[in-house]
Amino acid sequence: MRVVVADDAALMREGLSALLALADLDVVATVADAHALLDAVRELEPDAVVVDIRMPPTFTTEGLVAAERIRSEHPATAVLVLSMHIEPECALALTRSSGGGIGYLLKERVLDVQQIVSALHQIAEGGTVIDPAVVDELLARRRSTGRINRLTPREQDVLALMAQGHTNRAIADRLHLSGKTVEAYVTSLLDRLEIHSADGVHRRVRAVLTYLHSVGDGPGALEQDDARAPRESGEPPDRRRDPPAA
Repeated sequence: MRVVVADDAALMREGLSALLALADLDVVATVADAHALLDAVRELEPDAVVVDIRMPPTFTTEGLVAAERIRSEHPATAVLVLSMHIEPECALALTRSSGGGIGYLLKERVLDVQQIVSALHQIAEGGTVIDPAVVDELLARRRSTGRINRLTPREQDVLALMAQGHTNRAIADRLHLSGKTVEAYVTSLLDRLEIHSADGVHRRVRAVLTYLHSVGDGPGALEQDDARAPRESGEPPDRRRDPPAA
């Protein structure tokens, strides 16, 4: 995998590049600002970029803006954003600009380079990886309406872990379930959310994006979405049932 690393801090930039190289990734460029990142992407067409969210000259959202441009103008290049702080709005802005191929991790929660390597491989394949702390923050804002409330509590647990980039096997281990039971939950939640196959966008990715936007959007957005999509089988929330355990 060919990767560009963008961070204004030389120690972080060069240190991460060295670690990624040791993990057999091809770091084709390292840059210190958003403009240089965009130039490198145009010239080198990497498979993925790793970018700090705050970069020169204002150290506000230069990295985020560059990430959105990359996903818009170079859809074959995945983007992994690193941040020092939990900023759910930034994560949501990034997911809204893309149908997948994006990741958002907190620097202080990355315990070893393999977490970044794993995230890069997932997003390069069109997946979405969001730091668990950001998902938790979004969950704390959860509203009482919207499509996500069609899901049972256990299905919401499964979807939250999907948003964090976990595979079915990893979800089974975390929730102490069998692999077949997790598959049944995933199938059920996709059906409840009325997420159908679409060209270029995996159903699993669409479910994650629906989840992130539903727990993070402001008032009004979900009521409109919910009005367009009738509740599954006409059942009220208190009649929702989990799929039978395998």
